[in-house]
Amino acid sequence: MWVTQLLFYGLPWVSWNGRQAVLFHLVERKFYIFGWVFWPQDVFFLAILLIISAYALFFFTAIAGRLWCGYACPQTVYTEIFMWIEQKIEGDRNKRMKFDKAPMSARKFGLKSAKYAAWAAVSIWTGFTFVAYFTPMSELMNSAVHWTFGSWEIFWILFYGGFTYMFAGVMREQVCKYMCPYARFQGVMFDPDTLVITYDEERGDPRGARKKGVDPKTVGKGDCVDCGICVQVCPTGIDIRDGLQYECIGCAACIDACDQVMDKMEYPRGLIRYSTENAIKKHWGGKEIVSHVMRPRTLIYGGILAMICLAFVWGLATREPLRVDIIRDRGVLAREVEGGMIENVYRLQVMNMSESTRQFDLSVSGMEGIRLGEFAGQIEVAPATTQSVMLLVQVPADGGEPGSSNQIFFDVKATDDASVAVREKSTFLLPR
Repeated sequence: MWVTQLLFYGLPWVSWNGRQAVLFHLVERKFYIFGWVFWPQDVFFLAILLIISAYALFFFTAIAGRLWCGYACPQTVYTEIFMWIEQKIEGDRNKRMKFDKAPMSARKFGLKSAKYAAWAAVSIWTGFTFVAYFTPMSELMNSAVHWTFGSWEIFWILFYGGFTYMFAGVMREQVCKYMCPYARFQGVMFDPDTLVITYDEERGDPRGARKKGVDPKTVGKGDCVDCGICVQVCPTGIDIRDGLQYECIGCAACIDACDQVMDKMEYPRGLIRYSTENAIKKHWGGKEIVSHVMRPRTLIYGGILAMICLAFVWGLATREPLRVDIIRDRGVLAREVEGGMIENVYRLQVMNMSESTRQFDLSVSGMEGIRLGEFAGQIEVAPATTQSVMLLVQVPADGGEPGSSNQIFFDVKATDDASVAVREKSTFLLPR
């Protein structure tokens, strides 16, 4: 929880090259992620990232169940945060139950108001932070000081904050039980060698109360004292002793609770533990469980995931910091100019995808006698911006095949780095 929330709340405050380190700037249509600047043309990387996320979900679920749900899902994380606030203000579970049944008083009203106010503060700040990923934090803080928020910013702060409050503070386990689609198809990803939260029925049953330190065999009982704490701490309210259920999010809260009870009773830990169906039936130890992690399903998922990740990293590493789009002016197909030259008009969009100002040399080739008319041959493009330039390309009347499209090439090269270069092709029209 600490890791995910430090990342979420902290990243909008981190600066990089004089700007916000992580910013999805919709107005500028650019995504800034530390040293990378992504443009709409880079949507391919987003598609690959989504595929990686899907295969990672399959891979880790096949190995150890619902790790995402139990440890990183926002619903689980914010529910834990809200429950922690509730516990700090109103006390532990038993105190809260007595407190809720008590008649309304000034103290009860004050504590309830404090809890709801704390929840609302966390929710609004969460919505504010969410919007800060799309509007620079500096601008957003200035808007907060002077109350000059835009309508869409107000909407998303309240929308995201409101749903945080409703899901984590009010609905809680109902979201996991009835709204989350992942809970419905988790069984497809499990197999008898998947690590899941498991109650050792052979060791725990028959259940029953007894005094501390009593050997359960002497009273005809198993190790389970039937205290029900595992049910009390479960975010979705299930009894893990009834077996694996689709509501189980794999948070392991029942493991921690049961281990504490076992310590008090002076029994071995692990009555509820991470294990597999085969391990429970065949009484496997840790080595046997680990040895069955590498099985065909996980090998296939892991292999595909590794290849996609390598392709993603390779694509980022070899990504060109320069991109050029060429559009031929269709309003003026071809025209004759001084000296008997034939001229076509082009518009070049030069995208400087690096975060430093660069000078670029422009040249044209592909036909005999081809040249650029009325152009110095060099342009300057600011960091992470697009520069549009109109080019007049001239060719002698006999420099190509009349009445057809002749292929030409535009070369754009950075003056400070010869490796930053792009060659784009286009067509040149010569009239008959």
